[in-house]
Amino acid sequence: MSIVHSDVLEQFQQDNATPHASRVATKWLQEHFSEFGHFHWPPKSPEMNIIEDIRDALLHAVENRSPPPRTPMDLWTVLKDEWCEFPPRYLQTIVEFMPHRVAAHLCVGRATQY
Repeated sequence: MSIVHSDVLEQFQQDNATPHASRVATKWLQEHFSEFGHFHWPPKSPEMNIIEDIRDALLHAVENRSPPPRTPMDLWTVLKDEWCEFPPRYLQTIVEFMPHRVAAHLCVGRATQY
């Protein structure tokens, strides 16, 4: 952290996702916790990244294709086709729902603070 951030306002954010909570990472954080601030991020908190919704929708569309794409170029074509098939309102709805996600995240954060 001191190499990346030279100021005293260093904050580390750990989102507690399984790949980010390995024994090695957890041990390192415990050993170095006093060297920087730690932003508490509740485990199993609501997803804040709308890209995940779009990725899931595209993944679902690709999985439902018959026949499935067989080459990287086929996959690229299917992804572009499916992207163009999204109704404009779909993306707008995801963006408009963000205040609700933020409110849900704040509620989870308050409930899990120690």
